[in-house]
Amino acid sequence: MKRTGPGILLVAAVLGVGAGFVVDQLLTSAGRPTFTPTVSLPIVLVLLGGLVLVFAVPIRRATRGGNSMAVNPFRAVRVAMLAKASSIVGAAVGGLALGLVLFLLTRPVPPSLGSMGTILATAAAGAALIAAGLVAEQLCTIRKDDDDTEHGGGDAGAGAVGG
Repeated sequence: MKRTGPGILLVAAVLGVGAGFVVDQLLTSAGRPTFTPTVSLPIVLVLLGGLVLVFAVPIRRATRGGNSMAVNPFRAVRVAMLAKASSIVGAAVGGLALGLVLFLLTRPVPPSLGSMGTILATAAAGAALIAAGLVAEQLCTIRKDDDDTEHGGGDAGAGAVGG
């Protein structure tokens, strides 16, 4: 498994910005109010980031010798994939929130503080989810073995556990 690169995060964020701007544009052109995320969305995103980190820490301890338990490779790969998905979702949701902000700032009437507050909190929570996902993905990696180069398996860097 390859680590999450900045390119995929940038693509997800750009698609999110475009989607946020277009959604608000379509809602406004139809005479409806603009989209404002609920207050619970940033809370859920931050909790998800914390949960991903909580799942990754035992794997880190087991792979670094701090714990005498063996690493279940299937669990390690699942947590690594959850971390990768979390960072991509964080980029997309953060981009969506930035698209909503961009739309509101291009209007002639300044937006209300309440709607901007939840949108900015969602963007910050998306950034926190990206960071948590990338850190958890790092925690789920193992050191490169000497056997990896002899058999030609794996890349030069450390890979995810089980992959």
